[in-house]
Amino acid sequence: MRKLLAMLAGALVAGTVAAPAAAAEPVSTIDWKPCGADAPGVDCATIEVPLDYARPNGQKIHIGLARRPATDPAKRIGSVLVDPGGPGGSGVAFVEGGDTVTPAVAERFDQIGFDPRGINTSSQLLCDGDLAERSDAEKHPASQAEFDELAATNRALHDSCRANSGGLANHVDNLHTARDMDAIRVALGEPKLTFLGYSYGSLMGQQYAELFPHNVRALVMDGNMDHSLRTAWDFARTETAPVEEGFREFARWCDATPSCALYGLGTTSVYTQLKARAKAGTLVDPDGAKVDFYGLAGGTFPVVIPQAWSFVAEQLRWLWDGTGSQPAADARLAAEIDNIAYPSIWCSDWRYPVRDYAEYAGIRAGLARQYPIMEWSPYVDHLMTCVNSGQKTTNPQRPLRVHGAPPLLMVGNIHDPATVYPWSLAASRQSGARLLTYEGWGHTAYDSGRQCVDNAVDDYLINLRPPHRGASCPSEDTPNPAKKALRPLAVPTGSY
Repeated sequence: MRKLLAMLAGALVAGTVAAPAAAAEPVSTIDWKPCGADAPGVDCATIEVPLDYARPNGQKIHIGLARRPATDPAKRIGSVLVDPGGPGGSGVAFVEGGDTVTPAVAERFDQIGFDPRGINTSSQLLCDGDLAERSDAEKHPASQAEFDELAATNRALHDSCRANSGGLANHVDNLHTARDMDAIRVALGEPKLTFLGYSYGSLMGQQYAELFPHNVRALVMDGNMDHSLRTAWDFARTETAPVEEGFREFARWCDATPSCALYGLGTTSVYTQLKARAKAGTLVDPDGAKVDFYGLAGGTFPVVIPQAWSFVAEQLRWLWDGTGSQPAADARLAAEIDNIAYPSIWCSDWRYPVRDYAEYAGIRAGLARQYPIMEWSPYVDHLMTCVNSGQKTTNPQRPLRVHGAPPLLMVGNIHDPATVYPWSLAASRQSGARLLTYEGWGHTAYDSGRQCVDNAVDDYLINLRPPHRGASCPSEDTPNPAKKALRPLAVPTGSY
């Protein structure tokens, strides 16, 4: 899910394109009505789509939409469909909450958010919430018995989704979502699709381009999934690498910066000792609460954001000797998101079988050898979501094959801790998309105040001019000793 910083991508050579004339109002079949007092100026609606596109005349479901109109109707080009990520993020809530694009794009396009099938205002997946919480709590087994317990919980959870959702749980893969996107395009009256997908939304854009290359006007995918990764180990190691790198950069800064709370103590040594105590079960915070390895590692995960380095140092010093400052609850960078649909969607799109505890333990041991400081990322837990789920992977991994589409744009962030930069490299190579690289930190980059990135994406969306091959933007991310307000960092279970 989109929660922080990143940049963009490339392959077809395009000439200069004149700025398009304002488009006529599309012939829409959507019955828009005001969303309500909490979202002034935003309209909402639903459209009907097939549950199963292989049976287009069969059972129907509905897809929820929200529209924020272009701020200058005289300059309006059309609509831009947006998705914030997930799997399971709400595009309706995204648009209701404010602009999802820069002012330059908001001026020229209606912003259309949609809830993927199973989510929020669309036909919902209905799953047992208690089982979902239990599954999350059991994702770090320490024995075969605990692995078996997780397997049983996962099967019960997925069975509840299948039993209570009228067949929807078996039709929530991204290929169905891409077809829903084309149905939205048709309902909007748009001859071609303009789309902006953050994080997991990148997979929607990638596979839309495969299925409907001739229906594409412009697709921006900011923070890309790599749907060609084959093995659980490849997934785990690529997700953990940027966290290890982030800690090493944080430690270098802290050890050289007198204002850092750990200055003079040896940052890596402090963390290593805290980690040993957490693993031994002897680490408690100054309030007397026990802190295990996952609590420590999860709390340290924001080392992937330089603006958070002072915060992380204060937190570690507080655990070390009680002299740091414990941040207030509303200042914490980790966030939980209640996303009941995530397991069904994830297991429909990805097949990473982990057969038993020995295989899981082998992956974790490999991570500890290769990344000896951090050893783990919260995103590694995705591997355990589908253990014994019984959910058929209807959209398994394979390389992208895009033929006949106009130039596509991907944004890739070198230090992205979620949709990691090697994934954007792979997706751009496979698809032929232009890749704009942001040489900075965090997760996603567009519409985050990074002028170089914003200018490049805006030029593409408005004028259909993609950046040149190999384009990059310098980092604008610096440590923040003053601990000013930060954009929340998403590290919830099951969120990109």
